[in-house]
Amino acid sequence: MEALVENFMNFLEKDKRLSLNTLQSYRRDIEQYIQYLQEIKLNNISNTNKTTVITYLLHLKKKGRATSTISRNLASIRSLYQYIAKNKIIDHDPTSDLESPKVEKKLPQILSTHEVELLLEQPKCIDLKGYRDKAMLELLYASGIRVSELISLNIDEINLEMGFIKCNKGSRERVIPIYPIAVNAVQEYMNKARGLLIQNKDEKALFVNVNGKRLTRQGFWKIIKQYKSQAKINKDITPHTLRHSFAAHLLENGADLRSIQEMLGHSDISSTQIYAQIAKNKIKEVYKKTHPRA
Repeated sequence: MEALVENFMNFLEKDKRLSLNTLQSYRRDIEQYIQYLQEIKLNNISNTNKTTVITYLLHLKKKGRATSTISRNLASIRSLYQYIAKNKIIDHDPTSDLESPKVEKKLPQILSTHEVELLLEQPKCIDLKGYRDKAMLELLYASGIRVSELISLNIDEINLEMGFIKCNKGSRERVIPIYPIAVNAVQEYMNKARGLLIQNKDEKALFVNVNGKRLTRQGFWKIIKQYKSQAKINKDITPHTLRHSFAAHLLENGADLRSIQEMLGHSDISSTQIYAQIAKNKIKEVYKKTHPRA
């Protein structure tokens, strides 16, 4: 079965062209499933069936795995069976009519407008890093872009004179307006810091690290944690928190879902509707706190 797993992983990497993180997740899930099969003395995947898969999922549940983890495991196992059925290793895919366990969607953590202000106030424009970090945080909250999009931005994808940025995701391009404070922060970074940080004048990355290379996601994650600590915000903040806060605050102030969907780059509006639920929850909370009979 080890050879089968390797062939499957090669298929995912070369034919499906999945990212390294996704490949690692598939490998981890599949190897754990194969290990389970070997423990119950099933050394040939052709001898497995629907009951085998269901029993494994129950095994994961008994071990205390989260519903989301079990659902992801089933998706990985389903992909394996689809691959081996297509290659005639088995006659029938035992997962074809298995339903994934329903995962309850958690509402994303957002910051209040006061907490956003606290966070944005933390970088001090007294050194190169301060100018850069101020520009990055302001730009994130101004545009709602993903951190991966932020660190992928090139200098020719931001128009400070007109006040917008361009984000390219595959064949889709989004043009997102940014507020004047963010424009000024990026302009100051460009004028006073970026030229001193870069070591190669041909560098296209908008945001670079102290070595003059494009900033990484891990690098930005450390920056966020540092300023969250300085601001004394008692919430779990991730690189996505400002994106969620951007969307929720726009909705609270009257923006329509379609416009927010376009700015966030969601292909399906159902992904954007989660912010409507956050807004409803806030209304309920205000009602309970302020209505004299609530």
